[in-house]
Amino acid sequence: MNTWLDCRRRYRFTYLDRPQPSKGPAWAHNSVGASVHNALAGWWREPYDRRTPLTASILLTNGWITEGFRDAEQSGRWLGRARDLVSGYVATLDPSDDPVGVERTVATRTRVIALSGRIDRLDRRGDELVVVDYKTGRRPLTQDDARSSLALAAYAVAASAMMRTPCRTVELHHLPTGEIVEWRHTEESLARHLSRAEEVAMEASEADDRYRGAVGARPGPRRPPGERQTIGPAEVPGDVDKLFAPSPGPICSWCDFRRHCPEGQAAGPERQPWDGLAE
Repeated sequence: MNTWLDCRRRYRFTYLDRPQPSKGPAWAHNSVGASVHNALAGWWREPYDRRTPLTASILLTNGWITEGFRDAEQSGRWLGRARDLVSGYVATLDPSDDPVGVERTVATRTRVIALSGRIDRLDRRGDELVVVDYKTGRRPLTQDDARSSLALAAYAVAASAMMRTPCRTVELHHLPTGEIVEWRHTEESLARHLSRAEEVAMEASEADDRYRGAVGARPGPRRPPGERQTIGPAEVPGDVDKLFAPSPGPICSWCDFRRHCPEGQAAGPERQPWDGLAE
């Protein structure tokens, strides 16, 4: 849903075109984020007596993803920073306070749509559940980020339905600053988010049906073993293409499919895979 709201062309390239158009190189900041998330998830799976800052550092090191960095020196420098992030963060946690779920998939249905998603961490605080989402980006977070997040609201609704326990509070844990941004939803605000999700899903679904009716299945390209081949977007009729119009803006510089989008290329400069790091 967020991809549909951000850019319909990227939505089409991501979820509809098969084979999927070729992506650009991996982003170093995504490698940092994935490595940190994996280490924090693994930390909670360790026995209680091993839930220490040192264990978090070891898990981070052992699972470090090296894609997207300029060179080994930059990767090593960011490995050190990420070790400090995870060890400093877990030092603030109570290792005996087991979460209800870690990387937990939750799902729910309405009369219109079925929703599912994976929560970084689901805590129990008293008689309620709390959705916890880790953030590693350079941008400081605000309460509006937590309040307006469609994903966090959907997680809360789904967790409450599955666990039969109230879940209204969502938290963003920003590891670079140590800040925790919290928003407590009401039943009314959760209902508004759910209604918005239904609207977005119905809109996207109608476009999906138009696309599949016009394009159908496209066979994958043949290529010699071991040879990489650039795959372009599917050919679609003009009226279908209009349903998936791009939304040019600064974010286009960071799009995985920028090479296939003239409007995106014109909207912002090309970025190096490591430009998202806060150097």
